[in-house]
Amino acid sequence: MELYIVADNTLFRRQNKDYEKTKARIMEIANYVDKFYRALNIRVPLIGLEVWTDRDQCIVTEEPNATLWSFLQWRQKLKSRKKHDNAQLLTGVIFKGTTIGMAPLEGMCSLENSGGINDHSELSIGAAATMAHEIGHNFGMSHDHDGCCVEATADQGGCVMAAATGHPFPRVFSRCSKRDLDSYFQKGGGMCLYNMPNMKDLVGGKKCGNGFVEEGEECDCGEVDECTNDCCNANNCTLKEEAQCAHGVCCQGCKLKQAGTMCRGPAGACDLPEYCTGASPYCPTNVYLLDGSSCQYGFAYCYNGMCLTHEQQCLQLWGYGARPAHDACFEDVNAAGNAFGNCGKDDHGNYMKCEKSDAKCGKIQCHSAAKKPKGTNAVSIDTTIKTGGIEVKCRGTYVYSTQDGQGDLPDPGLVMTGTKCGEGKVCNSNGNCHCNRGFAPPFCEKPGLGGSVDSGPVQYDSQVGLVAGLLFAFLVLLPAVLLLFYCYRIKTSYYHKWLSQREKNKINKYSVHRSLC
Repeated sequence: MELYIVADNTLFRRQNKDYEKTKARIMEIANYVDKFYRALNIRVPLIGLEVWTDRDQCIVTEEPNATLWSFLQWRQKLKSRKKHDNAQLLTGVIFKGTTIGMAPLEGMCSLENSGGINDHSELSIGAAATMAHEIGHNFGMSHDHDGCCVEATADQGGCVMAAATGHPFPRVFSRCSKRDLDSYFQKGGGMCLYNMPNMKDLVGGKKCGNGFVEEGEECDCGEVDECTNDCCNANNCTLKEEAQCAHGVCCQGCKLKQAGTMCRGPAGACDLPEYCTGASPYCPTNVYLLDGSSCQYGFAYCYNGMCLTHEQQCLQLWGYGARPAHDACFEDVNAAGNAFGNCGKDDHGNYMKCEKSDAKCGKIQCHSAAKKPKGTNAVSIDTTIKTGGIEVKCRGTYVYSTQDGQGDLPDPGLVMTGTKCGEGKVCNSNGNCHCNRGFAPPFCEKPGLGGSVDSGPVQYDSQVGLVAGLLFAFLVLLPAVLLLFYCYRIKTSYYHKWLSQREKNKINKYSVHRSLC
């Protein structure tokens, strides 16, 4: 996972406006995060860092929700100038209440949601524990409930995904976190993580023994005392005699696997398989179906390699047997604009009402026989409405912050970005329906250019062709016509001169002939 870390202006000032000191602190935090995730077979190279020495580039306030969404919007612009998988903000601002960080659940690899915010701790290990926790949410890990963390006692720091942490700080992930991570990958999450990062971007320079194969190295299995690779010389990062490779899923027994060997099977309905090339020890970059491709028998669309459905989210929140409620539940409950029915929060932390067209992008409404939703701090919000003369029960969820909890998750009861909310439309990151090309927002029922009330219209290919045609006409055809006209005028002027001269000659001959007679 290629990580980009940003330090805000408040943190920079807390470090006495010392850029090198701030940079060193970020690198130390990143090293701890990488160390935590090695146990999950995930490496986290720091491929970029940024310190806002002059002023903040996004809104950073004590309101964590507004800060998170402002940073994630800024991160979308960062993505266009610096390739990365996930970005985290370290801030010197102290958030309201007990919140010390926040990140979207299952946001990893998403253009809109792959990132988080972290209240800075004086100790690097503390800041790293918070960052590892928020990245864990991006990976689909929920808070640990009772009985999850058997890997470490409270005196040892407990587990990373605990709802509340203290000193000593956690360093390990629980079995529940590992299960959540496996589930996330199995349904197609993390599609951006399968490419090899460009090690020239690695912050801190190359070093034999850091576990990353950099320029000039044939392999790198870590420090001499931790290397367990039979194909690599740990002291100089070279391959052992007769070894063709040392790392990668297309390397077995120090030899390259045969071309055509499947190295990564499809993870869900929206993913595609990859095969070894026979020339590289690494599996090719992951590819998946185009966003908007139909999946789940036409009931959903692919988004970032995942097939997201209301059914899937109801099962995730309520457990076996849960299913989405009647459409009228979404429309009635989410029109309230309160904690129990809404389309998310605005920049000021106020709940927003859902318009009818966006109702299926708000708080998810389910049918379930369970007593309560899954999770220790989740409660059921039950509403009964009448539609077509029939009473319908709607079950929503409300996740409250415990007294010692971090409250670091945007409402997991909101429908996930990319979920189909009607024919030809999906939920966007603002909780509004985004229409496919050919349909007009907000209802996506009438012909139009597509897009949403947030993004503006989609440009038709024919419009692009029209623009190209007009440019061709003005830049090529018009000059050509003018040139031909100019040549014609020149030619006709010569022709008229020749014609008049010929007439003069005729007249002169006629005059001479008359005089001779």
